[in-house]
Amino acid sequence: MKNTRKAETKDLEMLSQLFDEYRIFYHKESNINDAQVFLNERIAQQDSEIIVVEENQILVGFVQLYPLFSSTRMKKYWLLNDLFVNENHRGKGYSKQLIESAKEICKESDACGILLETGKDNLIGNQLYPSCGFKIYDEVNFYEWTNV
Repeated sequence: MKNTRKAETKDLEMLSQLFDEYRIFYHKESNINDAQVFLNERIAQQDSEIIVVEENQILVGFVQLYPLFSSTRMKKYWLLNDLFVNENHRGKGYSKQLIESAKEICKESDACGILLETGKDNLIGNQLYPSCGFKIYDEVNFYEWTNV
């Protein structure tokens, strides 16, 4: 069994490095300092759930969930916004372990489900998520407006 647990303030240095790698993967510029500030705010304000996975006391991956609400179901809904495992530690089942931890948070909070989005070109993610029980929901159009 992999060691997964909720992120703590003491994890900020290693977690910020992982988060920076994650952002670089999505074509963002490296900025570890801002990553650390951002993650510290999430942990301090408890406005997201961050689960980390460790190997030999080194953080190798994380998942971050944000709470949403479903008006029609009148329940909490979780947005799985971030999932990342360091490239040197992939293929060991860490992603699935992190997803299972996210499912536990969903169950414990009596939420109605977990929502996520991934690129059509994310071949690994598009195999991973269905293998973990996620169903593709292609009955609606997804729109975005950004202020950036």
